[in-house]
Amino acid sequence: MTMADLPAVMAIERATFPLDAWSEGMMRGELADMPRSRHYVVALVEDEIVGYAGLAAAADQADVQTIAVLDKHQGRGIGGALLTELLAEARRRGAREIFLEVRADNPRAQAVYRRFEFEEIGTRRRYYDDGTDAIMMRRKLDG
Repeated sequence: MTMADLPAVMAIERATFPLDAWSEGMMRGELADMPRSRHYVVALVEDEIVGYAGLAAAADQADVQTIAVLDKHQGRGIGGALLTELLAEARRRGAREIFLEVRADNPRAQAVYRRFEFEEIGTRRRYYDDGTDAIMMRRKLDG
């Protein structure tokens, strides 16, 4: 992902997370930390950005910062491909485990993460702006 991708990325962000979308300033801040501690990628279908994902990594831990895919492109493996890239980057950076938060009211995303061997490790009460809980998940990474 580059700064030039931000208009398309922000449109997806607002469509996917209408209640708690990141601001463009927040996203610019994430990109400013690439490649030092961040890794952001986009998914393209016929040269159109249809999804994006981001990773934060420090020492032996990594965090999935965000993953989003346009609704009309969901269910085609794009989110899984983005997550696969984040897992690979976490390994390249020497992470031993990777964490994420997912909305408690998003069973579809939770199912994807479970398919990728993430396990639930706790709950952050009222984590999201609308008061929805976040399920905390972790996956250990092999050498």
